[in-house]
Amino acid sequence: MSDASKGLSLYNTLTRVKERFVPIDPKNVRMYVCGPTVYDFAHIGNARPAIVFDVLFRLLRQLYGENHVTYVRNITDVDDKINARALRDFGREIAAGKLSLNDAIRKVTEKTADQYHKDVAALGCLEPTFEPRATEFVAPRADGKADMLSLIAQLIERGHAYVAGGEVLFDTASMPDYGELSKRNLDEQQAGARIAVDAHKKNPGDFVLWKLSTPEEPGWESPWGRGRPGWHIECSAMSAAYLGEVFDIHGGGLDLIFPHHENEIAQSRCAHGTKVMANVWMHNGFLQVEGQKMSKSLGNFYSIHELLETETFGGRTWPGEVLRLAMLMTHYREPIDFSVRKLEEAENTLRKWKRAADLAPAAARELPADVVEALSDDLATYAAFQRLTQLAGEAIEFSGSGENAAAASLKAALAFLGFDVGAAKVDEAAIAEAIARRLRFIADKNWAEADRIREELLAQGVQLKDGKDPVTGERVTTWEIRR
Repeated sequence: MSDASKGLSLYNTLTRVKERFVPIDPKNVRMYVCGPTVYDFAHIGNARPAIVFDVLFRLLRQLYGENHVTYVRNITDVDDKINARALRDFGREIAAGKLSLNDAIRKVTEKTADQYHKDVAALGCLEPTFEPRATEFVAPRADGKADMLSLIAQLIERGHAYVAGGEVLFDTASMPDYGELSKRNLDEQQAGARIAVDAHKKNPGDFVLWKLSTPEEPGWESPWGRGRPGWHIECSAMSAAYLGEVFDIHGGGLDLIFPHHENEIAQSRCAHGTKVMANVWMHNGFLQVEGQKMSKSLGNFYSIHELLETETFGGRTWPGEVLRLAMLMTHYREPIDFSVRKLEEAENTLRKWKRAADLAPAAARELPADVVEALSDDLATYAAFQRLTQLAGEAIEFSGSGENAAAASLKAALAFLGFDVGAAKVDEAAIAEAIARRLRFIADKNWAEADRIREELLAQGVQLKDGKDPVTGERVTTWEIRR
């Protein structure tokens, strides 16, 4: 086995098999993951790729060194809804030359982008190496990095794109193996296409690279008229800007395979004349909520922020690391049913692990080899978590006078996986106020609310103990910190 592989195997959507991973350059392992569209707060489906590829980022850093991995996750702020809002809110300033379209868009998306950063940080995710915004890569840049207009011009020059009906379109027929990622050939796409809808296209499967803007719509100047880019071209530009024409890993959700990732591949390969865009394509599975597809019409559409800060799901708030573990308890390629029961299971498991890890004053210097080995098998988190449970059991059973090696190893593994193993934070005033509220509910015989407060405190690691004052006989409640 090549030393460059480090024993890592990953399932490649492009080949439909699990392959030994060998980076192009072990000194600079490069990964790109499609990030959020910041029109609105990120939903829990967006949390899954953020968490999954954060684990892979951590694993790559462990295997190749922290300074030898480049992780790019983009921000999509080129979107017709965002553009329209920017024009609505800042149209006068844009027309007067006081504000550029990019600056107006940044003002519109500032709140949602900031919230996304707070959300993924609460989920235990590391910051990516670079986080480019699509608006910054539309026009040619002073630093010479790849941009959308230049890529589109290259595609036209190479005979892979054409201008028609006020659009620049990619010519899918110009790429013989178009559809290789999704395994859809061009004939199959044409058979079910409604040609009359887009009569200006050469082929029904051709897709937009650039579309003109009306005088009422925002846009950027281009050789083909004032307009805005299609969805797919942005990732081709931003990945090339930071990772080069060919890089190691491209990730995202299963729903992005077609058309987004398929079209990214077509654009990038044809613009650069390369055989591949990325060597490995990885996709996390779909997410449903309580057995149903997540949908606003079904009333089961939840943002990450809602789960972290409100009681709309399960009647309580949920710690970010509980959401993280719940996502990772299912293998990343499998569909996941996101439920209150799953979150409760994750919370109980995490509490047990942390109680055991607390038996060691500090984490071990080395990670458990079998945990790294499990994750190196296509991120087999279930097998890794089985080992954590074993370590927790060994740590609790330890009765020696020396160092609790199992607890120290467990603490190291939990920290590596993005879980907080620091000392529990205690707000004594808040605990006292919660206990007082609980005692009032008990006095009113409102046992449901009293139990709810007890469970909420327990979820925070606060164990209540009820007793009686030996003199007055009144109920007295004390507490202690338990994971």
